[in-house]
This record gives sequence, structure tokens and C-alpha cells, in this order.
Amino acid sequence: MNPSGHYVAIFGGAVSGAEAAHQLSSRGIRTVVFEQNALPYGKIEDGLPKWHAKLRDKEIGRINEKLSHPLVDFVPNFRLGRDASFEEVVREWGFSAILLAIGAWRDRPLPVEGIDQYIGKGFYYQNPYIYWFNHYHEPDYQGPQYEVADNAIVVGGGLASIDVAKVLMIETVQRALRARGHEVDMFTLEKSIAKTLEKLGLSLEDLGLKGCTLYYRRRIMDMPLSPMPTDTPEKLKKAQLVREKVLGNAMRKFLFKVKPLHVPIGLIEKDGRLNGLVFQQTEIVDGRAKAIPGTEVAVESPLVISSIGSLPEQLEGIPMDGSVYKVREDLCCRVEGFENVFALGNAVTGRGNINESLQHGRQVTSAMIEHYLLDEEQQYEEAFRKVENATSQKLAQIYQQIKKIPPLTETEFNQLREKVERFQQQLGYDGDYMKWINAHTPPRLEQLLNS
Repeated sequence: MNPSGHYVAIFGGAVSGAEAAHQLSSRGIRTVVFEQNALPYGKIEDGLPKWHAKLRDKEIGRINEKLSHPLVDFVPNFRLGRDASFEEVVREWGFSAILLAIGAWRDRPLPVEGIDQYIGKGFYYQNPYIYWFNHYHEPDYQGPQYEVADNAIVVGGGLASIDVAKVLMIETVQRALRARGHEVDMFTLEKSIAKTLEKLGLSLEDLGLKGCTLYYRRRIMDMPLSPMPTDTPEKLKKAQLVREKVLGNAMRKFLFKVKPLHVPIGLIEKDGRLNGLVFQQTEIVDGRAKAIPGTEVAVESPLVISSIGSLPEQLEGIPMDGSVYKVREDLCCRVEGFENVFALGNAVTGRGNINESLQHGRQVTSAMIEHYLLDEEQQYEEAFRKVENATSQKLAQIYQQIKKIPPLTETEFNQLREKVERFQQQLGYDGDYMKWINAHTPPRLEQLLNS
């Protein structure tokens, strides 16, 4: 049954894809969500650090409710560009419209010449590192293992880079405590490493640890750490003070260090591994970070993690505008050169970190500043709602465009359904969405700790 005469393909689940499916199904349009992973949760599953267990489960529940609609088909483990080319989908398959909600999973390259040859040899990017952190506790985890080292370097500056620093501190402290006979779980350490050590009568120095250091090319007051308006000098000054306080609270709780006004310009190699970075000091001139000649400093470290942002994957056939898809903003983010292809979410904004979609204008209270973790959780949740709201507004416009497209004939629609069902069968999916979800949701750390 196809009351609307349309069938829309959505590539990518998570917040944007699920909301797009929800908006269209509520208007009587059948959709199929092609998801590159077994689970359609995107960075909620793989990029939101696993200490956000309650928020993760809440967001997953919202997505499951939307994708369980009878007018929503689901194809897991199907990756655009691998299992079908973009050109093939657009030119040959015959969907009424195609929505790209595939997110931004590609790390922005660290601009240090030759650095990528050391991936896995003292150097990592944020996205795979956080994926490992979120999943390595699973009994059947078969992905790559990642190194943890004291005195690591994190290059970044946003909330995501603070998450990386927290992961490093939690992992190194937990291992050092275990070596001394203290078993402390991750959730306890995430509340406050400083308080945990204080209760045990220990310090980082007692554990033989130095802690990691976050290097940022601008000033601490410039870090994008709070969703506050900065459109007047007074508001900017207030936001800068809040940023400094938020970072200070995080540093005190998790005992990492920060070096502002430093930009990486070279690497240090030792025995075929990355052994640190060469930094140059910067100054802020007319709002831009400008390197200061003659201020180079070599910083040795056994581990470097780059956390400078994420970008959408480049797919053959999709025109790019720099690092994002080339779209017509005046035509509902229609992809340039195509009448029925639209881009959603991070594929348009180029902002792949969850917290880079934060709402502006929210009042930031002193209580929220003091309770950094609660504030962080609220910021993540606000980011998800902003993505949902933006997708909802855009889908209202896209729906008007879809209505102008001639409906599929019954034969065309049935052929598409058969194609989708063949994909589902090949991938072992029997059409029961929640049955699939329950079978493929991995054991959660909190469940293992309580078992």
C-alpha cells in the first residue's frame, strides 16, 4: 500500500535521518532508511562518550520510536559508496527523492606534513579513538585496540577535545589504580578523578602520572565551550568568562593540563613512531591566530590525538563546496545538479562534533557552570533537539518539493519495494525493526558492572 505514490530513500539514521523518516511517514510517505552500521544511532552510539549512558538510552528510544513506524523500511549495514554508488542510486533506482543524512565521520586532517603515516604508531584521530573507548568493554569486540599513554598530547579546543582528554585521564588513572590494588569503575572516575584520588589519599604524582595536555591555537577564552550569544561586546565578555570557568572546572575535576596559543607545525619521530610534536606559539590578531616566528618548541610525547573537528565523507558523484556538500540553500538544501537529492545535518554544516550544533541564546546560569558535567549533558541534549528541529523545518519544505514530483506507478513502487526487500534478505534483516535492534545492541558497560 502506498497512499502518497512516493517512496523516499534516506541514507543515514541517527537524529537527522530518523527525524526525516518521521516527518515524511507522518505525511503518508513511505521511506527506507539505509544505515551503514547495524544500529542506526550514529554518534549517539559511537561518538557520545559512554559515560552519558542515560542520555544515550533516551536518544536511542526516540530514534527507535520513529524508525518503528509501519511506513518506514530499514536496511542495516548498507553503505553508500560501498554497496551502491551515488550515481547508481540517483540515476537507476527510481526513488521519488533521496535524502543524505550520512553525518560527518571523517576527521579533519591535522595540518602537519607527514603525520598520517604514524596513525597507529603513536598517533590517532578522535573519531576512531572514541569509538574504541565506547566499545572495547564488549565481550565480542573485534575492532582495533588503541594505545593509552600518560603525558599524551591532545590537539583541539572544543568540548570534543575535552572528552578525549577525559578519556585519557580516566584510562590512565584507572590502570594505575588497578596496579595498586584499587578497582575503580569508569563511572566513578568520570564524576571526578580529583575527588576519587582524594578519598584514596592519593595524587597523580603518587601514581607516577603526569596527565595529558590539551594544546589549543587560540586563547582559553576563545574555546567554543558554552552556547552563549556573542553578538555584543558585553555578551562576548560574559561568554569568555564562562568559557574560562567551564574549562577550569574540567581541569580541576579531571587533572589534565591546557596549553593555549600553540599550533602544531612539525613532528618528532623516534624508532619509526611519532614521539611528539613541534609547536609554535601564536597570538590573536584581528580575531585570528597568527604564528609568532622564533617561538618553536619541541614537545615529546608517547601519544598524540587530533581532535580538531569532523567532516562529511566525500562520495563520488556528490559535488563538494570545500569540505561540505554543495547545496542550494534557497532550494531546501538541494544538492547542486540534482532535482530530487537533498542534504541534511552535518553533510551541510560540516560540523561533525555533536556539540557543535548547540543552540545559541540559552541562559547559562552560575549553577550550570559550577556543575560542568550536568551542563555538558544538557548541551548534548540541546544539540540533538536542534538537529531535530532543523530537520523538521527543512522536511516541511522538502515535502512541498516532493509533492511536485510525479508519483510512482504501482509497478515502479513494487519494483522498488522488491529491491529493498532483497537487500534486507541479503543482510539477514527480516523486517522486524525492534527484533533486529534487540539482537544487535551490544552489552553496556553499566550492565556488565552490575551483573
